[in-house]
Parts: sequence; structure tokens; C-alpha cells
Amino acid sequence: MENNASRIIDIDTIAGPVFLPGEMGYDEEIAGFQTAYTHRPALVVAARHAEDVRSAVEYAARQGLSVAVQATGHGLSVAAEGGVLISTRRITDIEIDPDARTARIGAGVRAGALVEAAAAHGLAPLNGSSPSVGVVGYLLGGGVSLLARQFGYAAEYVRAIELVTADGRVRRLAPGDELFGATLGTGGNFGVVTALELELVPVTAVYGGQLIFDTPLVQRALEIWRQWSATVPDELTSAVAIMEFPDIPQVPAQLRGRYVASFRIAFNGATEEGERLVAPLRAVGGRLKDDLREMPYTESHTIHSDPDFPHAYAATNAMLRELSADTLAALLKVAGPGAPVQAVLDIRQLGGALSKRGAADIALDHRDAKFVVRVIAMPESGAAVPADLAMVREALAPWTIGHSLNFIYGAGAAADEAQTRAGYAADTYARLAALKAKYDSRNIFRLNRNIVPAN
Repeated sequence: MENNASRIIDIDTIAGPVFLPGEMGYDEEIAGFQTAYTHRPALVVAARHAEDVRSAVEYAARQGLSVAVQATGHGLSVAAEGGVLISTRRITDIEIDPDARTARIGAGVRAGALVEAAAAHGLAPLNGSSPSVGVVGYLLGGGVSLLARQFGYAAEYVRAIELVTADGRVRRLAPGDELFGATLGTGGNFGVVTALELELVPVTAVYGGQLIFDTPLVQRALEIWRQWSATVPDELTSAVAIMEFPDIPQVPAQLRGRYVASFRIAFNGATEEGERLVAPLRAVGGRLKDDLREMPYTESHTIHSDPDFPHAYAATNAMLRELSADTLAALLKVAGPGAPVQAVLDIRQLGGALSKRGAADIALDHRDAKFVVRVIAMPESGAAVPADLAMVREALAPWTIGHSLNFIYGAGAAADEAQTRAGYAADTYARLAALKAKYDSRNIFRLNRNIVPAN
């Protein structure tokens, strides 16, 4: 052992450091990208490999303790107060098989590292918008990638999972195993993933970037985009962020303090075709920013330009059966310029391959949704659920068919069973609850949007 935590944990084979509250290194180890909510475990096991994870889970089960898992801390949902936190950020091995077009990754691998490793072989993972997000956590939530409408959920490209379950066993899962499909889409409810294998796609470049319109053009641009999105091929995935930029030096001068609509485009096709497809959006009017271009896939994170620094946030979402003119009007009434809600709105087009369930039958429902609206607020550290989130959800209720648990961040006090049930169809939740009772009857993996074990 590397510190005094060895006195409370009877696992001398742990290769990574172990921390208790107050010890040097504890605060650094629990820190993550999310700063509004922070784990405060009684014990941190900083795993270096799968055996460390297995030993930590076995110890927690023996002591009757809850288990939380953190690689990067982007998607923290329910913060631990006591129990065991398993930090997986040191498990960063990546193995690319270019002939099979697969990657085997450790639990702590970040998206940017996998993109770079795959690009060396002319391949790409189905990663999301941020290069600093942990790949495993992203896949456990389903994974809506930059090219999601063409390829579907990233989780459907997982080919094998190494999972430590509540009994301290290391299980190797493949499609067809009952835990395989249950693990993908449930955000860590069934154990700790130490490694997985996923299929890569032969993509080396994309056409994409942002078109940003100033306040007078926001409403028109949104309506044009709404109509335009129904006409584009599945090879084009787009989103729009509606926000007021803060008036701070870190923001480019032309954007400071402005309420804008920022359209994000990713197209897997020729530049000339991309230019033709986006012409109706450009015709809306002058842009504050227009950087659409062909780019190597290694630069695809610039399409969304997500913040790359830790900060506080909480978020909810609504999956919509349609995005009508009335939907947009209702949304802008509560969150448009001068409206009561102060939050970032992110509308992503779904459909295409996302609507088709794969052979592995992973735990992702509401596939008839055409759009998902995310609402992202910036609470103070430890704050309760911002009222803004509920206001937007209420405004969208007439068009809502459910929500994505992957896009609900922080505010763990609201993470009750009803919230989790709304992420799934009724029969899916019943199946998952039965599996939870079989594999984690004491619910030690409950620091998440929790599936309650069936009676």
C-alpha cells in the first residue's frame, strides 16, 4: 500500500494507491470534470488494472458499502457520501487491430486518445463531442456520436465487455449474454467495466463546423433548420445550441454577451456535397461565425467546441416525437431572449440509424424520438436542481415521449426511481429490474440513475 488506507482494507495485492479522507492525494483523486457535485467516499481505490477493481468491489460487498466509479467525472449523476469510490483513470491501455477494425480499451481511456490511436490506422471511433470524456462512461450511456444518424448509437458497436459484478467476479460478456445488452445503456448499474472491445469505422475526414447567428436571426434560423433537417441524408448529423455567451475575456470578442444560435454540422461525405447541403442555412443571413470545412477526423471535436475545463453544471432533457413550429415557439417563450430561463439549450436531431434497434438489443428505448432537447444550467457547487430545468421540460411536455438518462447530469436528489423508469419502456425496465435482482440484489451499484432490484 502507498498510504495509511491499508489499515482498513484487507487487499494487499492492490497495485494502485488507496486514499482515506484527509490524506494527501484524496482531494485530487476525487476531483473530476464536474465541480457542482463531488464524490465524498470513505475510501478511494485508484485502480491500475482489473484485479484492483475486482478486489475493491469484493471488499465493498463484504462490508456492505456502496460502490461509485469515476474515470473523468463528466457524467457524475449521484455523488457518493461514504462507501467506496473506484477511480479508473489510470487504466488507459489501447490496442488497435486494424485488420479487424476494432479497439480494446481500458476503463480510463479518454475519447481524444482513442481518436488519435485509431486515426493512425485510417479508422475512427463513434465518439461524442468532447475529447476529454471517458469512452467507457459514454458508451454505458449509449453514446450519441458526431455521426449518430448514419451509424446509430455508439454502444451498438461494442463487441465485448469485461465487467466486475457485485459478487467480485470478472465476467467477459459478448452479444447474446443477458448482461451484455443490459450493461449498455444503464450507466453502471450492473458492475464496473474494466475494459471493452469496440468496432471502429473507416472514417478519416468529415465536413463540419459551426454557423453562429446573432439574436435578430435566431428565430428565423431555428425555423429554417427545423424544416431543413427533415430533408438531409442520414450521413449528416446536426445540432443547435441556443445560448447567451458570457461577457468574459475567454469568449471571442464578437460573441461576448450575445444571445445566439450556434448550428453544429458533421457530414460524412464530399466537401462539395456538404457545401450544397448547408446552403439553405447560410442563406438565413450574416453569421457571427462560419468555419464549415473539410477537416481530418482528429479535429472533429472542434465542431462542438465543448468547454475543456472543469466547471459546474446540471442538465435534463426531453426526447421529442417531433419538432414543430409550435414546439420551437414554446421553447423560445421560456428560454428565448429576455425569457425567464437562463440556460444553454442544445437541440440534437435524432432519427436515421438511431431509430433502428441492433441485434444486441441494448437497453436504449424511445427510438421513435426525432429530436432531443438538452437543458444545461450552471448551478453553484452542491446546489439543488435549478428550477430552470423543470420549466423547460414543462414547456416541452406536449411533444415529449421520455428522456435520455445519458443526458441527465448532477442534481442527484432528483434521481428517484420514477426518473429512471422514464428513460425506458415499461417492459425494458421490468427486464432490467429482474436482472438487477439477480446480479446486484443488495444494490451496491446505486450511485447512478438507479434501477431498483425487483422484489
